[in-house]
Amino acid sequence: MFISKRAAALAPSETLKISALAKELQRAGKSIISLSQGEPDFKTPVHVCEAAKTAIDDGFHGYTLNTGTIELRQAIVDKLKRENDLSFRLNEIVVSNGAKQSVGFSILATIDEGDEVIIPAPFWVSYPEMIKLAEGTPIIVRTKFENDFKLTPDQLEECITTKTKMLILCSPSNPTGSCYTTEELKALAKVLEKYPNVIVLSDEIYEYIHFEGGHVSMLQVAPFLRERFILINGFSKGFAMTGWRLGYLASSGEIASAVAKIQSQETSGASSISQKAAEKAYTSGLEEVENMRKAFEERRDYMYKALNEIEGVRCFKPGGAFYAFPDISHYLGSTSPDGKEIKTSSDLCMYLIEHAGLALVPGDAFGEPDGVRLSYSSDLKTLEEGINRLKQGLSSLKK
Repeated sequence: MFISKRAAALAPSETLKISALAKELQRAGKSIISLSQGEPDFKTPVHVCEAAKTAIDDGFHGYTLNTGTIELRQAIVDKLKRENDLSFRLNEIVVSNGAKQSVGFSILATIDEGDEVIIPAPFWVSYPEMIKLAEGTPIIVRTKFENDFKLTPDQLEECITTKTKMLILCSPSNPTGSCYTTEELKALAKVLEKYPNVIVLSDEIYEYIHFEGGHVSMLQVAPFLRERFILINGFSKGFAMTGWRLGYLASSGEIASAVAKIQSQETSGASSISQKAAEKAYTSGLEEVENMRKAFEERRDYMYKALNEIEGVRCFKPGGAFYAFPDISHYLGSTSPDGKEIKTSSDLCMYLIEHAGLALVPGDAFGEPDGVRLSYSSDLKTLEEGINRLKQGLSSLKK
């Protein structure tokens, strides 16, 4: 009786749920290999940490401007121009407590009751729930394994209606690791050009973890989207700064101002210390970021090969991020050794964590029932053990 309809209607994060279960079982003494986490296993670069320590010693302890310090926002403006050839002004940047908050506040600032938001599946688990929180309507478009789970222009065209307000894209993708090419982005933009009222929210948080050439933002290939484009990025993935809780958006002054207004009432500005650390990250070299990227690429290559060697499993080669999203539909409808039917990817993941000591995230959570997400943000020894447990668990199922 005390809970709002809004809160009651939201689903809990499945990724956090699986991670919590894995930790609970580990505390109980069970051997668990968790490939469910969405954070790098590296430490934040030393020079970034030193900048934070200096800020503390210098007494940089107070509130900052709601939208972020001028110095950090200028560093973001310079970075976007230098690395992405995108031009933004200081008043078009809003720094927040993580990229997730940037996404959520952007949606609250632009989506009204009944507005439709197109979300290609597999999707990051929070997108649909954030849309519901804003009283919008998620329009889930199931993409195909054969197309590396990427939205096609025909699919986009088919689902745009008079109520469509936004398209959400994530490249490199969580949960699939797919990356849209320049030509694919141009083809999608050609469709969007016909619909001037549709906003594009582009989640580019995995920008630095890219294996097949450089990262491309849709705004780079479709500058006509400038006034209706929301670029989301942050420091958690590329700089291994998950706990620092710092992200940002770059958009038109109109949208940025609306987001800033919501942020001023909900949280105010981000941590002053984290902002100084992020400023250093964007004004220094990317050598350590590149070292992490190379390590992720080595792990990607291992996972891709190992998964495709398992009978009944198929996986395309992820182009970025640190996730593999194999098709496991061969095992749906099978029976576990204790006689339980494996009907869904959620059933399969529960079976694996209970009987094989392996924590994965079910594709059901991402809108793709035939898949599971494996994170390769762990060292190779852990990944090898995880693959061994996956093989053993699957081999025990009866078709």
